[in-house]
Amino acid sequence: MIRSAPRLVGGVPLIDRRNSPASDREDPVVRTLAGRVRGFWRGDCATFTGIPYAAPPVGELAFRAPRPHPAWDGVRDATSQGATPQRGGTGATLIPEPSVPGTSTLNVNVFTPDPAADGLPVLVYIHGGAYASGSIASPWYDGAAFARDGVVTVTLSYRIAFPGFGWVRGSEQNRGVRDWILALEWVQENIRAFGGDPSRVTLAGQSAGGGAVLTLLGMPATHHLFHAVWCMSPTLSLIGRDEAEALGDALARALGAANSAEGLGSVDAGVLSRAQVPLVAGAGGLAGLRQSVASGLHIGPVVDGELIDRPTLAALRGGSGRGIPLVIGSADDEFTMVLDPYARYLRRVPAAPVLALLGLDGSRARAYRAATPDVRGTVERVGRYVSDMGFRRHVRRVGDARDPGNTWGYRFSWRSPTRGWAFHCLDVPFFFDVLGAHGVAAVAGDEPPHALADEIHGSAVRFIDSHTAPWAGWPETRVFDERSATVSDGYAGVRPLG
Repeated sequence: MIRSAPRLVGGVPLIDRRNSPASDREDPVVRTLAGRVRGFWRGDCATFTGIPYAAPPVGELAFRAPRPHPAWDGVRDATSQGATPQRGGTGATLIPEPSVPGTSTLNVNVFTPDPAADGLPVLVYIHGGAYASGSIASPWYDGAAFARDGVVTVTLSYRIAFPGFGWVRGSEQNRGVRDWILALEWVQENIRAFGGDPSRVTLAGQSAGGGAVLTLLGMPATHHLFHAVWCMSPTLSLIGRDEAEALGDALARALGAANSAEGLGSVDAGVLSRAQVPLVAGAGGLAGLRQSVASGLHIGPVVDGELIDRPTLAALRGGSGRGIPLVIGSADDEFTMVLDPYARYLRRVPAAPVLALLGLDGSRARAYRAATPDVRGTVERVGRYVSDMGFRRHVRRVGDARDPGNTWGYRFSWRSPTRGWAFHCLDVPFFFDVLGAHGVAAVAGDEPPHALADEIHGSAVRFIDSHTAPWAGWPETRVFDERSATVSDGYAGVRPLG
């Protein structure tokens, strides 16, 4: 029975004590370096939510590097979701990621089968959202299934959009990246108190979170903080310094403020949040789609010459992280869904002129068609090209840059019965094995294949435990579907795209 009325934010049930069945077990209490925290039991999963790893990023700290959270006296309650960097409503999103109000937004949630255990493997997950949205309060990021299978899971929040990644003159850049690093340092210092082994940390992320884990893989100074990586549907676009500076100055002008930590810190958070939207989102329509296909995201980690000295792909090709085991993959039709509103019109025209408008023509277009003979129809072909440029070619480029002996590729090919595509984010509830969570039926139907979740989640558990995937190494590719199979080179079709 439920303890009290369910706690909902934006119609989404949160992972907290109020939404969990009552337990006869005594609340788990653990001691972190900053002080003791009290969690709660959900079956056999000890859950701790809203543990702060950094001081609230407000006032003079809003646009500065994160600082460890001050110590506290007594026992801090960790039974309800902490505040999120994401503000306000997000509109319709694929993953239900509610915004929780408050100022102490740099938190971790921890899920463990036994805080008194010794040496359990650890998963640290970084959420996506194009570096501009996202929330660890999502019920899709529930680590209970991993706890069931002997894994301690940590999900971390970080500053997003301009507060996290915008260029602020005279301040530390890449504040969101610095948040990831401080959270990983928190894991190293505290995870033993939750039963985890700090020498067995697997880092995982999806979409921008996939880009995040590759960014960290390309930064040798962070490699002592994790020991394996599972990367889902990664973005791979780092912003150049000139572009970042121009965006920062443009936002400051729009706000009538100085582009400095002090100037921007004096602006109301709601006003800044609204003002950054057109700058972060970029142009709309076909022009915006073409720009996104060509150059990727408009905000995110920046090659600042200090924390990040070169683009991630260059770092990986130079050998950074080559010895760290990596699983990397994507969905087959990541962004084909964006064409659904125009499908009836696109089916009346050939694919070639539409692809040409998006920048694919000539010999490159001919080579791409030859490499993807199974993709037919204008919607399918244009959608696959957008997906390949935004995500799938990055999987191939990263895989080719690494040692095939400790690199494993996969594709998520199961098509949603509600949307018709194997699209972006659809694999997340299979990875976490949360097919009954709020919002999953909308994207996976009322009867999603549990055997597929068993395989994907089970493969992740094995990798987290052993740092070895249960299929052959790169370029061999595991194709996850209702009838999964391993193919010789699952990303051959993207090779003509460079």
